[in-house]
Amino acid sequence: MTLSPDQIVMFQLWGVPISATIFFTWIVMALLVCASMLITRNLRADVPPDRWRTMLEVIVQGIQGQIREIAPGPSRHLLYFAGTLFLFVALSNLLLVIPGFTPPTSSLSTTTALALSVLIAVPLFGITSRGIGGYLKTYLQPSFIMLPFNIVSEISRGISLAIRLYGNIMSGAVIAAILLTVAPFFFPVLMDVLGLLTGMIQAYIFAILATVYIAGATAEPTSSQPEKDRP
Repeated sequence: MTLSPDQIVMFQLWGVPISATIFFTWIVMALLVCASMLITRNLRADVPPDRWRTMLEVIVQGIQGQIREIAPGPSRHLLYFAGTLFLFVALSNLLLVIPGFTPPTSSLSTTTALALSVLIAVPLFGITSRGIGGYLKTYLQPSFIMLPFNIVSEISRGISLAIRLYGNIMSGAVIAAILLTVAPFFFPVLMDVLGLLTGMIQAYIFAILATVYIAGATAEPTSSQPEKDRP
């Protein structure tokens, strides 16, 4: 049994082997881009929204509402980033019901790339919000002694994001393969339903954790020193 789509070579492009991870990642990105272009092609105030545009607006408003609860203030760029993460992971997992489709999120290389994007986004958002000096000071809080611990904590966040997403998706695929050998006519339907539910939950958790990390980097620092008693 192949545990990772990285081991599957779909074809070769100019002598370069294209694995299933890259191939299905391209499919997910193409579907997202084409769907957004088709839904928003008549995005004007004088054109009444159809059901697809309404569904997209509900998704965007739902993501924006979650972001505002975590990171009050301007959140347009955070919406673009966290919303893209959520849609990519969610669609990758939803397409699992299609026979022959292997979700790219079941590859550790994909989840690592997503986690690295979050690790890069956190300081970028923090520097944009606080400035370079203000953001670097967060690594010295509450004391300069915490500098190495804060750095390790920052790196461990990305590692935990990658392993959590990969482990949950990969474990679901392994369990499904085992159950298929036991009862091939009953468990596929059940596993598809559970896979869809788990995929949506994982997409939500991944996007929320990314939002929490970025919100922590962009939040205004608060003074921890108690106020002196007035005479």
